[in-house]
Amino acid sequence: MKNVEHYQKGYFMPPVVDMSWLKKEYPDHAPVWCSVDLRDGNQALIIPMSLEEKIRFYQMLVDIGFKEIEVGFPAASETEFEFLRYLVDHDMIPDDVTVQVLTQAREHIIRKTFEALKGVKNAIVHVYNSTSVVQREQVFRKSKEQIKQMAVDGAKLLQELTDEAGEKYRFEYSPESFTGTEPEYALEVCNAVLDVWKPTPDRKAIINLPATVQMSMPHIYGEQIAYMSQNLKYRDSVVLSVHPHNDRGTGVADSEMAMLAGADRVEGTLFGNGERTGNADIVTIGMNMYALGVDPQLDFSNMPHLVDVYESVTRMKVPPRQPYAGKLVFAAFSGSHQDAIVKGMRYHKEHQQKIWNCPYLYINPKDVGRTYDADVIRINSQSGKGGVGFIIEQNYGIDMPKKMREDFSYFVKGISDHKHQELKPAEIYDAFCKNYLNIETPLAFVDAQLKRDGDAWTGSVIVKANGKEETIDAKGNGQLNAISNAVCKAYDIEITNLVYSEHDLDRDSGSRGIAYFGLTDKDGNITWGAGVDTDTMTASIRAFFTAINRMEGIEKKIH
Repeated sequence: MKNVEHYQKGYFMPPVVDMSWLKKEYPDHAPVWCSVDLRDGNQALIIPMSLEEKIRFYQMLVDIGFKEIEVGFPAASETEFEFLRYLVDHDMIPDDVTVQVLTQAREHIIRKTFEALKGVKNAIVHVYNSTSVVQREQVFRKSKEQIKQMAVDGAKLLQELTDEAGEKYRFEYSPESFTGTEPEYALEVCNAVLDVWKPTPDRKAIINLPATVQMSMPHIYGEQIAYMSQNLKYRDSVVLSVHPHNDRGTGVADSEMAMLAGADRVEGTLFGNGERTGNADIVTIGMNMYALGVDPQLDFSNMPHLVDVYESVTRMKVPPRQPYAGKLVFAAFSGSHQDAIVKGMRYHKEHQQKIWNCPYLYINPKDVGRTYDADVIRINSQSGKGGVGFIIEQNYGIDMPKKMREDFSYFVKGISDHKHQELKPAEIYDAFCKNYLNIETPLAFVDAQLKRDGDAWTGSVIVKANGKEETIDAKGNGQLNAISNAVCKAYDIEITNLVYSEHDLDRDSGSRGIAYFGLTDKDGNITWGAGVDTDTMTASIRAFFTAINRMEGIEKKIH
């Protein structure tokens, strides 16, 4: 591409760091989660949430299990201020939930923030100022010492106003644009802030290290976090937090690397909503842990509901391929994938496996409120017999013989290909009923008068051929055999092989039975038919007649 020479790395490598954290496979416990949907996520929306929408979103976050929720920037607008006051006035902040408010390290903004906090039991006051080279040089035009003093002054004012209010608010400091800041300088600023607050194990301070703009690969961010974790003062009294954005598309990876490197806390949003390319996606991070057997301490068991609320109040859309939450993330259209999934799920059921390890499905869709029939096995022109068979059996109890499933799947794929669209279970069932079940034209069964004569059954069969009733003689070693012999002889139908199976279709006292017939003609072509009736024999006869009626060229023989 042109102009590549205009770009170079904007991050700084830290001094020597203990890199033993890289030997860990994955985080073995959940971090402290802080949702910033109502502040960082909200300010990124084209149309920010109304008061009612923020309340609905907030309640969902509480229900999910977030214990720390950044509710806004109270000094930024009247809506932000009113929202926090609404939560306080309506007693909507549970005792085990801490609300977090953001403020710049500027006196009048900090004082306005404290006005909004009156009556809040548990609060984190989050103060920040930018420390990166480009912000210092281009925006603030201040020296390192002046920037550090801004942070220190802000920390002092937080302490003073908290003492005046007689509260024990917790404090958080962020060197904004941390990723573009020299690590040694970021450490110097953070330690200066900590020296003001003098945190203790009983009242810890939060040092939050945001990837305000992603500038490096995730392992570099992890190394920067490790450096800070290993060198911060008061480390046993500090909650080390991260706040990755997603400019390079690695917000989740940055968060996971940071947790390995020593981060205790993660700030992010549901589904990654945020400025530019977004924030770290807490749903994905949490579900990644869940899939490795680590409880994220957040409840995502009704993912469709979370998506519905999120899309309703933010007017954003969760992409169909969004990990864990998208509508198509569990969908299998490919025939080979469907076959493997169906066999895997049957294996799980047969062996009563507790550990989930089904082909192509990283987690059990049911664990996030999804279903196998509607969300996993999806039918289009790429689908196979396993998928079609699974849908028709799962939804309607129709367990066709293997070869019949294959025949029906090609029929269904043809419909999908012709329509250029996916077929829903009801459409697949409708195709089965109209084309494979209880077909009575051109030949229909009316009645049979058969009796046992030694080892044989003899009598007559009454049929309707193109609407005209006829009686034909019957003889065979069984009732079905007698009827099939009569029909084939009367209408010159040659069958070289016959496949038959049946099973109950319902599970009650008035259960219907379903029977399947596969008839092979002299050229080796197999034609399939099914019949349903409360009487098993009648169901079998109907299946036979359906197969006869579906044979190629049968219209010429029936007269």
